[in-house]
Amino acid sequence: MYVTRDRLAAVEVKFGTPHEAHWRHTIDECERQLIISSQKDGRAHDITLFIFDGDKLALIRKPGFPFGAYRAPSGGIKRGEDVEEAAKREAWEETGLLIELKRYVLRICVDFIYGTTAIPWTSHVFTAQAVGGTLGTHDPREIEGVCYAMVEELQGGIRQVLWESGRPLLRYRVRLTDAVVERLRTGG
Repeated sequence: MYVTRDRLAAVEVKFGTPHEAHWRHTIDECERQLIISSQKDGRAHDITLFIFDGDKLALIRKPGFPFGAYRAPSGGIKRGEDVEEAAKREAWEETGLLIELKRYVLRICVDFIYGTTAIPWTSHVFTAQAVGGTLGTHDPREIEGVCYAMVEELQGGIRQVLWESGRPLLRYRVRLTDAVVERLRTGG
């Protein structure tokens, strides 16, 4: 894993020290394969972005998601890439928005469990403000659609669709979103 605590130290100085959570999350074979395929070049992380444009959030829909399923955009930091620049690149690729990072909210260190195997992963979660661009994807192979939604919609009908899908990685995104929304509501 090349996103080390040393690399994150400067990010924490600029955007705050995140709350850290340690989770175990069971996955199935299909999702194990998805995670393994994303581990190119030693990757074991994602940056997840809660991008606000006023009181609305920018959300993405990936191919194969159930109807009505959206979530916060996320992606990887490339080897040698600055964390802030990686977040800006991912935001533009997935949502078409130019962003300014605001706060490093949450670091989730999760073990994805398949059988007796644990795959360690870290989700680095930031809030951001849209400062330009136009909502729309620049990577249509990876992102099927984008939309704006209120936090209440994300925690209502969208959350229900993600949870009821039964897909472990979508349920992970529900847990992640619940944790972020709780931290935003409590100011923690």
